[in-house]
Amino acid sequence: MRYINRSAILEILRLNSPLSRTYLAKRLNISLPTVMRIVDELIADDLVRPLNVTEWSGGRRRSLLEFAADSYTVIGVDLGGTKLYGALADLGGNVLEEVLLPQHGTQGENSYIELVELIEALLEKATGLGLPVRGVGVGAPGITLHKEGIVTWAPSLGWRNFPLKTNLSEHFNLPVIVDNDVNLAALGELWFGVGQNCKDMVLISVGTGIGAGIIIDGALYRGSHQASGEIGYLLPGLDFLGKRYEGFGALESIASGTGITTRARQMIRQLGKDIDGEDLSARAVFEAMRTGAEWAKTVVNETIDYLAIAIATISVLFDPELIVLGGGVSRSADLLIDPILNRLDGAIPIKPRIVPLPQRASFSPEP
Repeated sequence: MRYINRSAILEILRLNSPLSRTYLAKRLNISLPTVMRIVDELIADDLVRPLNVTEWSGGRRRSLLEFAADSYTVIGVDLGGTKLYGALADLGGNVLEEVLLPQHGTQGENSYIELVELIEALLEKATGLGLPVRGVGVGAPGITLHKEGIVTWAPSLGWRNFPLKTNLSEHFNLPVIVDNDVNLAALGELWFGVGQNCKDMVLISVGTGIGAGIIIDGALYRGSHQASGEIGYLLPGLDFLGKRYEGFGALESIASGTGITTRARQMIRQLGKDIDGEDLSARAVFEAMRTGAEWAKTVVNETIDYLAIAIATISVLFDPELIVLGGGVSRSADLLIDPILNRLDGAIPIKPRIVPLPQRASFSPEP
């Protein structure tokens, strides 16, 4: 209970500073002495600071408190299948430094080595700013046991039952949180982004693979095996039954950034076009569609069909208030969202509201 009250006080101060201890006690319906003890702990931990300001409502003047967002930094890493992005931020979510490896192209132990080197680079930046690091959070592209920090299966990295949290904690001697990357993205949008006023929301990430972060009644839904949202394994048609998918699932093999590129290369070869398919990317396919290339239109329209099937499934299962389209492919959301909604018109009881994930980062790696 004390931990819950501590977290609640921090969250209220983060969102509404400055506030008095009396206000916190009334807001949370707990005793003032309890609030005072917790606040004293938070001040000692440099998470809350008293201000030389008071409020007065006719009685005794009350000293005010604020959330000390700039007292610590945290490191967050998006460990993608083809890119590695890390940021140094304060406790208020303000990004101070960024590091990007746009095409790390590694597997197995080499992916872990790249991750360690990126975190070390961000730690050096924190030292240069004179700011202590409170902890490290890593989003992994696959099924992840978040309490244990074990990545049970990440096909893009070739990881099975990889003890990422233990390894990083021992290496850096810092608190470490490891979770599925799309789950963390969904929580980020719920707390800080486009989903702040939503109770039921799904974030779909279409990048190297395809995954979803599912928010139900304001909380992340994980499933009995912590594998909820692995929609890359949805079967988009009868042709996909009776087959084994040891790596990427059926949907992501055709509709992810990797799947789009693969299908585009096949079509280019079939047409005998004079295009270097080896240097092709999903972004290049969308750009080719914008210029009127027929082969690109075919690939993109098929992608829209497959994504529409997935979104229809999610909509009728969860009835979300909002679907956020993220991942590298979302940079072409203007070519996707309206056509997807048109395909769903009349096919499902309620068409979802779909918005693209805002592109906030300084870096814009290709999907």
